[in-house]
Order: sequence, then structure tokens, then C-alpha cells
Amino acid sequence: MTTLVLVPAVPVPVADDGAVHDSTALARRRPMATRVAAYAIPYLLLAPAALTLAIWTYRPLASTIGLSFHDWNLLPTTPKEWVGTRNYAEILRLPELRRSLGITGWMMLGLVPFTLVIPTVVALVTHRMGTRSRNLYRAALFVPVLITPVVAAAVWRWLLSTSGGVYQQPLEWLGRDPVNWFRDARPALVAVVLVAGWKMLGFATLMVSAGVSSIDPSYQEAASIDGASDRRIRWRVTLPLLSPTLTFMGLMTVLLTAQWLFPLIQLLTQGGPAGATTNVYYLLYTMGFTSFDAGRSSAAGVLFFAAFGILAVGCLKLMDKLSFYDD
Repeated sequence: MTTLVLVPAVPVPVADDGAVHDSTALARRRPMATRVAAYAIPYLLLAPAALTLAIWTYRPLASTIGLSFHDWNLLPTTPKEWVGTRNYAEILRLPELRRSLGITGWMMLGLVPFTLVIPTVVALVTHRMGTRSRNLYRAALFVPVLITPVVAAAVWRWLLSTSGGVYQQPLEWLGRDPVNWFRDARPALVAVVLVAGWKMLGFATLMVSAGVSSIDPSYQEAASIDGASDRRIRWRVTLPLLSPTLTFMGLMTVLLTAQWLFPLIQLLTQGGPAGATTNVYYLLYTMGFTSFDAGRSSAAGVLFFAAFGILAVGCLKLMDKLSFYDD
């Protein structure tokens, strides 16, 4: 026996013109303020970072570009004098500029073992260790990164001191005169690079170790099953897959060497002896805050900004060509 159940009809909302209201039509009838708020929330979240970037990066950059066309000695009582492009012409003729560029290049090359070679070796060796031993080695290498430049400079001044320095004693045992690491031209450049490399080694090792850990172990297992030796796996599998991390660290070394070395140069050698450790950043500092030539210092800063920008674009293109991704 079939039972019929009567269901009351549900009234359907009908517009004035007889059209049925669907969900899209109802959404369109939401208040304008609600729709604006929905679209504005992502931009409001980005606003603090964008505002900070504008205040601390783009505003000083614009001020530097404007100041590069003036002659000014940083004194508020002295008016700025418009000189056009004279500051740029004088900067390009300075022999100190060419010398500082050469010194910066040598410093970049000197840091390559500490940012690429040694971190790669340490990362590959410690990757096969147990978790505790691996973390212990990485923590020991990372400690110098946490030391402030002032403390690092004071410790290395004591270690390399000509009167009782720890690293001078082997020379005394061999009957040789102590080396004045911070007052002779060549030893000063080597000493600054060594201290900077000692400080950056932990950070570079951590980055390369993270790159090694991110490699899918199935590639190495497949190569091992096919009969490849450990050495061949490292050269043919691990290092190619590690190329994005290594090219990134190379890019960091090229673009940030002068910035990394500035505090150590200021604390250890003050750009000396006879300008042997004056890189491009320290040259800007001496022009602006030692010679009080704000115009030429700003012009040099703009030139270096443009040069490093072009260099960064070239490094990024080279990075795309040299990097190998497993996807």
C-alpha cells in the first residue's frame, strides 16, 4: 500500500521583475563596504612592510640621488650648492676608486673558500654522521656568526698581536720575526679576509647543509643500486642537485662581501695601511664622514648602486643557467 506524503511548497523569492534570486545575485547585493573590505585586507597586511621599505630604503635612495648633484659638507649652516654632474666626473677620475674596486675583488675571491668550498665539504661529510654529532659540528661552526664584530675584532687582535700573540709563537720557535698582521699591507688584507671568513663559515655551512638535506635520497639510492660509487654519486648526483644553493651563496658573496667586511675593516685596520684594506663601502664612509664631502660620497654611492644592480642581474641570469632542479 503506497502512502502519499504532501510536502508544503516553499516560497521562492521573486524579484520585482519576476526573476529568481540565485546566490550570485545575492552576493552582488552585498553592501559596498563589505566588498571593499574583502579586497583591502591583503593590501592592509602588506602595508607595514611596504611603508617600512619606503621609509628606510627608497626615501634615503632618493635623497642620495638628489644630494649627488650638490656640493655640501654636512653642516646645517652651510647651504647646498648645485654642481650638476661634476661629482660623478670627479669620482670616475679618482685613483682611489679603481684601487678600492680591485681590493673588493680580491676580498670576494678570498671569501669564496669560506662561503662555497669549505661549507660544501663540511656539509657532505657531516651529512653521513648521526643526528647528534652532525648538530654538534654545525653548532660549533655557527658560534662565530653569533659573535659581534667588536668582540671578534678584539679577540683576533689579541691572537695576532706581535707581542705575545698565540699565532705569533710558532714563528718565534722557528726563529722568524713576528708578522704585523694589521700594519703591513699584504698581511692586513689577508687578516681581514680570514677573520671575515671565520665569521661567515658557520652561516654558509648551515645554508649548504640545508641544501644537502633537501635533496631527495631516492636519487642517491637509485644511483647506488645501479652500481655507482660514493664518489661518483657525489659528483654526478649530489653536487648538481646542490647547484641552486651553491649559486645562491656565490651571489651572496659577490654582492655582500663589501658590506660584510666593513665593520671588521673599521675595527681592525681603518682602511689601512696606506689604503690596503679600503674597499668600496669603506671608501664611501671616508668620503662622507672623514672628508665631509657628502656630494662626492653620494655620487659614488649612486654609481656603486647601479653597478651592483647590473652585477646582480647578471648573477641571477647566470644562476638560472648553472642551477639544476630535480623538478
